[in-house]
Amino acid sequence: MTPPPHEGDGSLRDRAVAAAYLLAWRLVRLLPERWAYRWGDVVADRVASGGGRGVVRLRSNLRRVVVDLDPASEEALVREAVRSYVRYWVDAFRLPDWDEARVVDHVTSEGDGPVRAALAEGRGVVCWLAHLGNWDHAGAWSALRLAPVVTVAERLRPAEVYERFVAFRRSIGIRVLAHDEPGVTAELERVLRGGGFVPLLADRDLGRRGVTVPLLGEPARVAGGPAVLAARTGALLVPVGITYRPSSRSPSGYGLHVRFHPPVPVPDDGPEAVAAATAAVAAELGEDIRLAAADWHMLQRVFVADLEGPRP
Repeated sequence: MTPPPHEGDGSLRDRAVAAAYLLAWRLVRLLPERWAYRWGDVVADRVASGGGRGVVRLRSNLRRVVVDLDPASEEALVREAVRSYVRYWVDAFRLPDWDEARVVDHVTSEGDGPVRAALAEGRGVVCWLAHLGNWDHAGAWSALRLAPVVTVAERLRPAEVYERFVAFRRSIGIRVLAHDEPGVTAELERVLRGGGFVPLLADRDLGRRGVTVPLLGEPARVAGGPAVLAARTGALLVPVGITYRPSSRSPSGYGLHVRFHPPVPVPDDGPEAVAAATAAVAAELGEDIRLAAADWHMLQRVFVADLEGPRP
């Protein structure tokens, strides 16, 4: 994840945002670990109660996940969701200082047999991820225990913070390509044909060329790229859910669980096959989102009804 997009008013705004992120990055790394996470909870609770634009969108999305909540339960869910989101940031700020044991000892996984078998045979794997849990921590774990990661990220302002995150991810074994980089699709195809591992956040349509599929019972615009890549390269297409789970051993109070779903076949890269495969993947990830609603860090519009409606 990179910083949420903002509608800046030029370089002054960008410099202010960059300074705030880099200051937080430094301070969170200086605090004792348990204090850092407690501070994160305090910040999260203030953000949740403030009801800013991101919180408004998060609340709207969560209403699609857990319906018919009473007001008190909805407030509790939103508060826990913002805490999960801020926990991601504290994790990310501190990840460069973690040793191998800190990275891998707090991650559990299931269903990764087909992925390991494919990689061992030299067959590429493209994973369809939702904005769940902490994909950076999962990527660091993968680099140590599964395979090096090649992925795509949205190029957002401020550029200084974006470049800092690219460097940070490179340091933990994740190679990042900008989504608007020339030749990015060709490079991903090359990586997959060479037996590479390409997890992609796909529950939001970055390229405005996505497909409309049911997600949590409503039409949503999501990325069709993973299915296209799988069809063109012969790579496995695997839905992967990454969620937090309570853990008394972790300084944050949470460990990370990586759930690999069974591979989804994509017979060709035609529109119908891509839409069918993407719908199947979205159904699997929708299940993970329902089971861990607070870990779905979706602060942007994804549902068609919201995309076509007025901006908040």
